[in-house]
Amino acid sequence: MPRPIPLLRVDGPLMVFGGPYSNLEATRAVLGEAARLEIPADRIICTGDVVAYGADPAATVALVRGSVRHVVMGNCEQSIAAGFADCGCGFPVGSTCERLSAAWFAHATRELNADARAWMADLPRRINIEIGGYRLAVIHGGVDIMNRFIFASTVTAIKFKEIRKTALDGVIAGHCGLPFTQAINGQLWHNAGAIGTPANDGTPRVWFSLLRAEADGIAIEHRALHYDFATAAAKIRGAGLPEEYAASLETGLWPSCDVLPSKEVHERGAALEPGSAFWSRPLRSEKASRRRRSPVCTQLWPRDDCVQLGTSPT
Repeated sequence: MPRPIPLLRVDGPLMVFGGPYSNLEATRAVLGEAARLEIPADRIICTGDVVAYGADPAATVALVRGSVRHVVMGNCEQSIAAGFADCGCGFPVGSTCERLSAAWFAHATRELNADARAWMADLPRRINIEIGGYRLAVIHGGVDIMNRFIFASTVTAIKFKEIRKTALDGVIAGHCGLPFTQAINGQLWHNAGAIGTPANDGTPRVWFSLLRAEADGIAIEHRALHYDFATAAAKIRGAGLPEEYAASLETGLWPSCDVLPSKEVHERGAALEPGSAFWSRPLRSEKASRRRRSPVCTQLWPRDDCVQLGTSPT
């Protein structure tokens, strides 16, 4: 019998973040922000991949376990818990990303004990939430394919099909590492971005989001977070992990764009600006009209005026 999908009813602001990636300093910073904003552990959701590129897999797992009530299983948790040979991130065969990931995966596998692996194995693949009368599915990548990369530029029809699989009002997802919010035929697709690595925008900041129910919809804040990236980078070097990972924390640029669609490659190094979006469910008449034509994507954040052109792709 399939495992029941956990249901979280949210009665206040909800913090969402993805990809702690074994970055203890960034994880401490985002949880410190939750404390400052008086957001309790049961109103924090992590979209998975607690462990990845950074130097502190065991300490990061322990911190998340003790401070975050709701964590979705990412492909990294799935792979480590099951004893797979690699992280299962979906990187192209022979790519730079695949080559580099072998080092952190071996490091994490050595560092994590049986208790941590058992916690990973028990994480849900999906959490449903109710907020302000709306129902959203929290997943890692895709509904059925955990490591599916879905970006802002991903074909609208793909997102529409994924949302329809949930039978809910929208999706909160992770995995791709880049924050964005869109309305797909009036339904929500939201990605808070990753805490453990920058958004490939040429700054060392990392990203999380806040969702708040309002009278006629959901207000979504995309927030940038400054943290002690220098210490996190020094730890990567001290652990003998790839220099590319340490440099990425300092420069704000990913070591490779292997997984990125052309639009996201072109936007590499363009600094994101914190901002907000507002999403509300379409009227019934609008839903009926939209069912009769191809799905339409409306970009809610980042908008054109939220991006400052920076470093060109290399």
